[in-house]
Amino acid sequence: MTGNEALALGALHAGIKVAAGYPGTPSTRALESLMLLNPPGVHIEWSTNEKVAFEIALGAAWAGHRALCTMKMSGLNVAYDSLISAAYSGTVGGLVIYVADDPGVSAGMAEQDSRGFAQMSDLPMIEPTSAAEAYRLVQTAFEVSEQASTPVFIRLVTSTASSFAPVQVRDDNGVDAKRNTGPLNRKPVLIRDINKFTKAGAAICLAQHRDLIARLDKAGHIMDDMGLNQLQLAPEAGGVGIVACGVVASYIKEGLEVTSRSGLDPKSVSVLRVTAVHPFLARAAQELLRHCNSIVILEELEPYIERGFYVQAQRMGYQGKLLGKVSGLFERVGEYGLRHVVQGISAATGISIPADAFQGNAEAEKLAAARPITVCAGCPHRGTFMAINTAIRKAGFKKDDVMVTGDIGCTILGMNPPFNTVWNELSMGASIGLAQGFAYSGLKTPVIATIGDSTFFHAGLPALANVIQHQVPITIVIMDNGWTSMTGMQFNAGTSEAFQQPGSRTLDIAKIVPAMGVDQFFVIDPFDLDYAAETIQKAIKLPGVKVVLARQECVIPARRRGLQAGRIRVIAENCNLCKLCITITGCPAISLGANTIVIDADQCYGCNLCGAVCNRDAIEIEMGDRDG
Repeated sequence: MTGNEALALGALHAGIKVAAGYPGTPSTRALESLMLLNPPGVHIEWSTNEKVAFEIALGAAWAGHRALCTMKMSGLNVAYDSLISAAYSGTVGGLVIYVADDPGVSAGMAEQDSRGFAQMSDLPMIEPTSAAEAYRLVQTAFEVSEQASTPVFIRLVTSTASSFAPVQVRDDNGVDAKRNTGPLNRKPVLIRDINKFTKAGAAICLAQHRDLIARLDKAGHIMDDMGLNQLQLAPEAGGVGIVACGVVASYIKEGLEVTSRSGLDPKSVSVLRVTAVHPFLARAAQELLRHCNSIVILEELEPYIERGFYVQAQRMGYQGKLLGKVSGLFERVGEYGLRHVVQGISAATGISIPADAFQGNAEAEKLAAARPITVCAGCPHRGTFMAINTAIRKAGFKKDDVMVTGDIGCTILGMNPPFNTVWNELSMGASIGLAQGFAYSGLKTPVIATIGDSTFFHAGLPALANVIQHQVPITIVIMDNGWTSMTGMQFNAGTSEAFQQPGSRTLDIAKIVPAMGVDQFFVIDPFDLDYAAETIQKAIKLPGVKVVLARQECVIPARRRGLQAGRIRVIAENCNLCKLCITITGCPAISLGANTIVIDADQCYGCNLCGAVCNRDAIEIEMGDRDG
């Protein structure tokens, strides 16, 4: 299973009562796999945002149960307002926060290192090196949480969260642990203690801060006693030491094999594999410093562990070499691999790296196909971006004169060709706030904010309230496809009740926006290009607050249910290969044939946006069931 799936199953076997999160690659699959297991007695949900998800998990933990909260690193920023207060108060039951970081930025957003949040919060953090460790260590995290009465972070990175590996899930008696899926048999408890659970006054906050620091120290001793950090000292002192954190530890064995071909004896190398990444492992660090003349510190992103080694080295009067990011050997960007292990060993020992050490990687990279980043064939956002561009042009403006702010999710793909519509991207819901700032800057041309439906529920609602309160003259285009699509079609508050968990209710954006006080409100179908462009053109010319709701379901779940918007046919004798259908729509279902364009029926959803831009009647549509 993947690291995400292993972590989820481990949490289930730890006896969780509640699991809540918000989808965000690379963490999404953890909560998704829990939903697929559908364990009895466990509440699992996609929450409106990460802050809400954390508060739900915290409430269950304060009632004495075990709870899991899941998010990607950017979501931790959202949850942190509540998380730091919870750190001060501590927990009653076990509370584990799973955060997935993305070194190398394979999924977009900032290359954030969440270990800094653990340091800033004085909370323990555990980092597995593999899927098998994710299964085991999330259960350990719950034990540490309850023994130290503190929330505990467990951190995976993309390579451990998404890669597959064998995971042993049988108990000591050989029984398949997958069948043991119920929560711990605990009754909820209610504890009235304002000194623990409120921040009402300086004295309370100061006392809680002291308790937090003491709990971190206690958690550090607990994890030391558990032997989470593995130190293997070479038989003879004076050699090289390697410190590896997280997934980098998986490359040590191969790195030693590579350098052994140049004469290095692997047995002469001491290795410290770091799993409990916070608090700092001072005792193990001191042992390694006493034993080795040079130490290579391998950790992705920020040099947190390396800085800790520098502090310990200064205290001990260490005269050897510390090699890592602070020393200038490695960069503070990107993910680590075999190359970094070998480079570190080479720098510490002076041995040369074999010329063919990474030849296989280079050959594999040459085979990778260049893929444009664009929306799917049949995506309704294609029609919305085309309509915005058309509206700007027909309103008499140049594209470079009209600010169109972007937001997180599939909507940001409007920044790429052929649309080139969206100018920027900041964070969930930020497009609306950014648009207000641009409007206040004195622009004489329209300002348009684009935002997806899930993002609107996540963080767009407060920004819209601010627009309405201050009557900022901007146009907001909410691109509602009914799903949280970029992370894999998870449901959100606006998804049809038919596809949500039993008992859920759909929130209709078409009712919410007018109820908030937006008078100039329009609903468009992105597949009706002429009407969509006409409506947006009208909106950007009007004064005051305007909201356009572009509503059409995401093509992927629609096609999974067998729906088809229409069936497209190319009239070959009318086509002169002008390529307008390709250059304007950018649809991946369209390609060039010998004498005419070719539309791949397997990819085509029948949105007919290609037909809308064809001026030779070379594309015709037979309507399907898109309104279904």
